[in-house]
Amino acid sequence: MLHILEIIIPSAIFFAAPLIFTALGGVFSERSGVVNIGLEGLMVIGAFTGVVFNLTFADQFGQLTPWLAMVVAMVVASIFSLMHAVAAISLRADQVVSGVAINFLSLGLSLFLVKMWYGKGQTDQVQVGFDKIDIPILSKIPVIGPIFFSNGYVPSYLAIVLAFVVWYVIYKTPFGLRLRAVGEHPMAADTMGINVTKMRYIAVMLSGALAGIGGSIYATIISRDFSHATISGQGFMALAAMIFGKWHPLGAMGAALFFGFAQSLSIVGQAIPFLKNVPTVYLLILPYALTILALTGFIGRADAPKALGTPYEKGKR
Repeated sequence: MLHILEIIIPSAIFFAAPLIFTALGGVFSERSGVVNIGLEGLMVIGAFTGVVFNLTFADQFGQLTPWLAMVVAMVVASIFSLMHAVAAISLRADQVVSGVAINFLSLGLSLFLVKMWYGKGQTDQVQVGFDKIDIPILSKIPVIGPIFFSNGYVPSYLAIVLAFVVWYVIYKTPFGLRLRAVGEHPMAADTMGINVTKMRYIAVMLSGALAGIGGSIYATIISRDFSHATISGQGFMALAAMIFGKWHPLGAMGAALFFGFAQSLSIVGQAIPFLKNVPTVYLLILPYALTILALTGFIGRADAPKALGTPYEKGKR
């Protein structure tokens, strides 16, 4: 049993890491009152940018390459998210339609550039990735050390730490208070001198930055290249994790770990004795089936921010 856990849990954590980053980005955006269906597309842009940067500069930067690729993906995706911010906040367009447009645009643009630059439907394989590590001291703890703190990727642990940082920012800082205020009652926030438009722009760009990191990590660690199928529903899973977690950073992290566990079973299931006879197709659809079940049957009451999806016009109720 211990051997099985040593297979499942580390893989569940690194499958969950991209979902955690992206779901936390969704928390920022939707806590400010802006629906962000475009998380999938922002992950696509992050994955594309991360892989292309890695392939282009691996010889110059060596082991630093995946980290720099992650930073570049974060910047590019945050800039890309500005299109959604302008449409949803300044132009007061339908936020769901704008998010869907981001999804289509990002995939189409990425595949066009891949075809133009690489002459085929996918990039080459990434050769320089993140190294697996054992966390000093913690990995030596009997039983739980080998399961949780050994043979893992640094971004996976960073994702978990970031969830606590985001919780602190949203619930314990003036910035977080202002963010929640513009998502619950923007007119009252405006009356108190909070710039609603500025806060929402910042939140949407943060969601783009974190989704870009999530996409870059997924492409670098899991898929190792970029194609039309690199990001295939992970952004929507992150969105589901955010809703399942009730727009709370730690809840979103827990839900992302749950979905990451389901994804890991679809990959490592054949190495587990009691799952090796299960047809592969069932394991592949498991993450998506569990996502639907989680949202429809087990979420309980989840109250979204009151102004979510509602454009704010200064001076209008």
